[in-house]
Amino acid sequence: PGRQSRRVNKMPQGTITNLHIARVKGTPSDPVQKATAISGLGLEGDRSAYEGNTRQVLFVDKEILDGFGLEPGQVKENITVTGLNVAQVQPGQVFTIGDVTLEAVGDCEPCGKMDAIRLGLKDQLQGKRGMLAKVINGGGIKVGDSVRVE
Repeated sequence: PGRQSRRVNKMPQGTITNLHIARVKGTPSDPVQKATAISGLGLEGDRSAYEGNTRQVLFVDKEILDGFGLEPGQVKENITVTGLNVAQVQPGQVFTIGDVTLEAVGDCEPCGKMDAIRLGLKDQLQGKRGMLAKVINGGGIKVGDSVRVE
């Protein structure tokens, strides 16, 4: 029984490799070492951080980016993680980064902007563009922090 309970308690965990703040629509996202998540809004300074928006923060796993030869931040994600299969996260599950919690709200559908990076990328990224989340409990996050999913 001991082994079984350990398996149940083992939660998927990853590490933040990159953070990006998209300040102005249509311009490249700014790489940052740390960011402040604001409850109910998103990341401070990000253009997606506004009242009523549930698509506040985009998580993408680095392995997907690497597989497509993409640089972190290129698909406009805010939080790039390694060691965590973001595609397996279900809406309603919670990302925990220290004291910060973000609730997964749904897949980010690849848009036409992906084809501006490379023709055909929009279709290739179907189901792999990452997971959108909203900030439940705000606070500071930084590159190197652990991310758990519960």
